[in-house]
Amino acid sequence: MRINQLHEWGVSVAAARKIQEELAPRVEVSGGPAQPALICGLDVSVDRWKSATAAAVILSYPDLKVVEKVVLHGKVEFPYVPGLLSFREIPITSEVCRRLKNQPDLVMVDGQGFAHPRRIGLASHLGLVLGISTIGCAKSHLCGEYEMPDTARGSWRPLTSDGEEIGAVLRTREGVKPLFISVGHKISLSQSIHWVLQCSNEHRLPEPTRLAHLASRGL
Repeated sequence: MRINQLHEWGVSVAAARKIQEELAPRVEVSGGPAQPALICGLDVSVDRWKSATAAAVILSYPDLKVVEKVVLHGKVEFPYVPGLLSFREIPITSEVCRRLKNQPDLVMVDGQGFAHPRRIGLASHLGLVLGISTIGCAKSHLCGEYEMPDTARGSWRPLTSDGEEIGAVLRTREGVKPLFISVGHKISLSQSIHWVLQCSNEHRLPEPTRLAHLASRGL
Protein backbone atom coordinates (compact mmCIF):
# COMPACT_ATOMS: atom_id res chain seq x y z
CA MET A 1 0.00 0.00 0.00
CA ARG A 2 1.26 3.46 -0.86
CA ILE A 3 1.98 5.77 2.10
CA ASN A 4 1.92 9.57 1.90
CA GLN A 5 4.69 11.22 3.93
CA LEU A 6 2.87 14.33 5.12
CA HIS A 7 5.27 15.44 7.88
CA GLU A 8 7.78 14.23 10.44
CA TRP A 9 6.53 12.20 13.40
CA GLY A 10 9.24 12.93 15.97
CA VAL A 11 7.84 16.29 17.03
CA SER A 12 6.87 18.02 20.27
CA VAL A 13 3.34 18.03 21.67
CA ALA A 14 2.88 21.68 20.64
CA ALA A 15 4.13 20.96 17.12
CA ALA A 16 1.82 17.93 16.86
CA ARG A 17 -1.22 20.07 17.66
CA LYS A 18 -0.13 22.63 15.05
CA ILE A 19 0.21 19.87 12.44
CA GLN A 20 -3.31 18.69 13.24
CA GLU A 21 -4.67 22.21 12.78
CA GLU A 22 -2.90 22.49 9.41
CA LEU A 23 -4.09 19.08 8.17
CA ALA A 24 -7.70 19.19 9.42
CA PRO A 25 -9.04 21.27 6.46
CA ARG A 26 -7.82 18.52 4.10
CA VAL A 27 -10.10 15.88 5.62
CA GLU A 28 -12.96 15.03 3.21
CA VAL A 29 -16.31 14.22 4.84
CA SER A 30 -18.23 13.04 1.77
CA GLY A 31 -18.19 10.21 -0.73
CA GLY A 32 -17.21 6.64 0.01
CA PRO A 33 -16.92 3.42 -2.02
CA ALA A 34 -20.11 2.24 -3.72
CA GLN A 35 -19.28 -1.44 -3.27
CA PRO A 36 -15.95 -2.23 -1.61
CA ALA A 37 -14.42 -5.57 -2.54
CA LEU A 38 -11.75 -5.44 0.19
CA ILE A 39 -12.12 -3.87 3.65
CA CYS A 40 -9.17 -3.46 6.01
CA GLY A 41 -9.28 -3.29 9.79
CA LEU A 42 -6.42 -1.67 11.74
CA ASP A 43 -5.54 -1.73 15.42
CA VAL A 44 -2.50 -1.23 17.67
CA SER A 45 -1.74 -2.65 21.11
CA VAL A 46 0.77 -0.83 23.33
CA ASP A 47 1.99 -2.11 26.70
CA ARG A 48 3.40 -0.10 29.60
CA TRP A 49 6.95 -0.51 28.27
CA LYS A 50 5.92 1.19 24.97
CA SER A 51 6.21 -2.07 23.05
CA ALA A 52 3.62 -1.99 20.28
CA THR A 53 1.96 -4.55 18.03
CA ALA A 54 0.16 -3.25 14.96
CA ALA A 55 -2.20 -5.44 12.95
CA ALA A 56 -3.85 -5.03 9.56
CA VAL A 57 -6.49 -7.54 8.51
CA ILE A 58 -8.06 -7.38 5.04
CA LEU A 59 -11.43 -9.05 4.51
CA SER A 60 -13.33 -9.71 1.31
CA TYR A 61 -16.80 -8.21 1.05
CA PRO A 62 -19.59 -9.28 1.36
CA ASP A 63 -18.51 -12.67 2.76
CA LEU A 64 -16.07 -11.09 5.29
CA LYS A 65 -13.41 -13.77 4.83
CA VAL A 66 -9.77 -13.04 5.69
CA VAL A 67 -7.72 -12.31 2.56
CA GLU A 68 -4.53 -11.03 4.19
CA LYS A 69 -3.16 -10.35 7.65
CA VAL A 70 0.04 -8.51 8.60
CA VAL A 71 1.28 -8.10 12.17
CA LEU A 72 4.26 -5.95 13.11
CA HIS A 73 6.05 -5.50 16.44
CA GLY A 74 7.88 -2.31 17.36
CA LYS A 75 8.11 0.62 19.75
CA VAL A 76 6.12 3.82 20.14
CA GLU A 77 8.12 6.98 20.79
CA PHE A 78 5.44 9.65 21.24
CA PRO A 79 3.96 9.95 24.77
CA TYR A 80 0.34 9.19 25.53
CA VAL A 81 -1.48 12.51 25.17
CA PRO A 82 -5.29 12.60 24.78
CA GLY A 83 -6.16 13.89 21.31
CA LEU A 84 -2.72 13.08 19.87
CA LEU A 85 -3.04 9.32 19.51
CA SER A 86 -2.18 9.50 15.81
CA PHE A 87 1.38 10.63 16.56
CA ARG A 88 1.80 7.64 18.84
CA GLU A 89 0.28 4.97 16.59
CA ILE A 90 0.48 5.99 12.93
CA PRO A 91 4.25 5.45 12.51
CA ILE A 92 3.90 1.71 13.21
CA THR A 93 0.43 1.48 11.64
CA SER A 94 1.61 3.01 8.37
CA GLU A 95 4.52 0.58 8.31
CA VAL A 96 2.21 -2.42 8.70
CA CYS A 97 0.04 -0.99 5.88
CA ARG A 98 3.11 -0.58 3.69
CA ARG A 99 3.65 -4.34 3.92
CA LEU A 100 0.17 -5.24 2.69
CA LYS A 101 0.11 -6.82 -0.76
CA ASN A 102 -3.57 -6.06 -1.37
CA GLN A 103 -5.04 -2.56 -1.75
CA PRO A 104 -8.26 -2.17 0.27
CA ASP A 105 -11.17 -0.03 -0.88
CA LEU A 106 -12.16 0.93 2.66
CA VAL A 107 -10.32 1.09 6.00
CA MET A 108 -11.82 0.84 9.48
CA VAL A 109 -9.76 2.10 12.40
CA ASP A 110 -10.18 1.46 16.12
CA GLY A 111 -10.22 5.15 17.05
CA GLN A 112 -11.81 8.54 16.48
CA GLY A 113 -11.97 10.36 13.16
CA PHE A 114 -13.79 13.68 12.74
CA ALA A 115 -15.14 13.34 16.30
CA HIS A 116 -12.07 15.03 17.72
CA PRO A 117 -11.44 18.46 19.30
CA ARG A 118 -9.46 19.55 16.22
CA ARG A 119 -11.53 17.37 13.83
CA ILE A 120 -8.62 15.11 12.96
CA GLY A 121 -8.43 12.04 15.14
CA LEU A 122 -6.46 8.89 14.41
CA ALA A 123 -8.79 7.66 11.65
CA SER A 124 -8.80 11.02 9.82
CA HIS A 125 -5.04 11.50 10.09
CA LEU A 126 -4.46 7.94 8.90
CA GLY A 127 -6.93 8.44 6.06
CA LEU A 128 -4.82 11.35 4.79
CA VAL A 129 -1.66 9.25 5.09
CA LEU A 130 -3.22 6.34 3.17
CA GLY A 131 -5.37 8.36 0.76
CA ILE A 132 -8.21 5.83 1.18
CA SER A 133 -11.78 6.06 2.48
CA THR A 134 -11.45 5.58 6.23
CA ILE A 135 -13.93 5.22 9.11
CA GLY A 136 -13.30 5.80 12.81
CA CYS A 137 -14.88 3.10 15.01
CA ALA A 138 -14.18 4.05 18.61
CA LYS A 139 -15.23 2.05 21.64
CA SER A 140 -15.27 5.09 23.93
CA HIS A 141 -16.34 8.73 23.90
CA LEU A 142 -13.75 11.49 23.36
CA CYS A 143 -15.73 14.68 22.78
CA GLY A 144 -19.19 15.96 21.91
CA GLU A 145 -22.70 15.60 23.30
CA TYR A 146 -25.22 12.85 22.59
CA GLU A 147 -28.30 10.99 23.74
CA MET A 148 -28.17 7.23 24.13
CA PRO A 149 -29.71 5.43 21.12
CA ASP A 150 -32.50 2.88 21.41
CA THR A 151 -31.45 -0.66 22.28
CA ALA A 152 -32.24 -2.13 18.83
CA ARG A 153 -29.41 -2.95 16.43
CA GLY A 154 -28.94 -0.11 13.93
CA SER A 155 -30.31 2.57 16.23
CA TRP A 156 -28.16 5.68 16.43
CA ARG A 157 -28.08 9.23 17.69
CA PRO A 158 -25.98 12.15 16.44
CA LEU A 159 -22.81 13.13 18.25
CA THR A 160 -22.60 16.93 18.21
CA SER A 161 -20.24 19.69 19.27
CA ASP A 162 -21.39 23.33 19.36
CA GLY A 163 -24.28 22.42 17.08
CA GLU A 164 -22.09 20.61 14.53
CA GLU A 165 -22.67 16.92 13.82
CA ILE A 166 -19.29 15.25 14.28
CA GLY A 167 -20.27 11.60 14.47
CA ALA A 168 -22.85 9.01 15.48
CA VAL A 169 -23.47 6.88 18.54
CA LEU A 170 -24.41 3.57 16.91
CA ARG A 171 -25.84 0.37 18.35
CA THR A 172 -24.26 -2.51 16.40
CA ARG A 173 -25.87 -5.23 18.53
CA GLU A 174 -29.13 -5.20 20.40
CA GLY A 175 -28.67 -4.39 24.06
CA VAL A 176 -24.88 -3.90 23.98
CA LYS A 177 -22.93 -0.66 24.45
CA PRO A 178 -22.87 1.51 21.31
CA LEU A 179 -19.82 2.50 19.28
CA PHE A 180 -18.76 6.05 18.44
CA ILE A 181 -18.61 6.26 14.66
CA SER A 182 -17.14 9.19 12.77
CA VAL A 183 -15.84 10.01 9.33
CA GLY A 184 -12.17 9.29 8.90
CA HIS A 185 -11.55 10.59 5.38
CA LYS A 186 -13.16 10.47 1.92
CA ILE A 187 -16.52 9.15 3.14
CA SER A 188 -19.78 10.57 4.51
CA LEU A 189 -21.16 9.88 7.97
CA SER A 190 -24.20 8.07 6.52
CA GLN A 191 -21.91 5.79 4.51
CA SER A 192 -19.73 5.24 7.58
CA ILE A 193 -22.76 4.07 9.56
CA HIS A 194 -23.90 1.88 6.66
CA TRP A 195 -20.60 0.05 6.26
CA VAL A 196 -20.06 -0.43 9.98
CA LEU A 197 -23.46 -2.13 10.19
CA GLN A 198 -22.76 -4.19 7.07
CA CYS A 199 -19.60 -5.51 8.73
CA SER A 200 -21.14 -6.11 12.18
CA ASN A 201 -22.78 -9.48 12.69
CA GLU A 202 -22.49 -11.38 15.95
CA HIS A 203 -20.16 -8.96 17.75
CA ARG A 204 -20.15 -5.38 19.00
CA LEU A 205 -17.15 -4.42 16.86
CA PRO A 206 -17.27 -4.57 13.05
CA GLU A 207 -15.47 -7.67 11.85
CA PRO A 208 -12.43 -5.89 10.29
CA THR A 209 -11.49 -4.02 13.48
CA ARG A 210 -12.50 -6.95 15.71
CA LEU A 211 -10.05 -9.27 13.94
CA ALA A 212 -7.35 -6.57 13.89
CA HIS A 213 -7.90 -6.07 17.63
CA LEU A 214 -7.42 -9.79 18.26
CA ALA A 215 -4.37 -10.01 15.98
CA SER A 216 -2.70 -7.05 17.70
CA ARG A 217 -3.01 -8.96 20.94
CA GLY A 218 -1.58 -12.19 19.58
CA LEU A 219 -4.91 -13.99 19.25
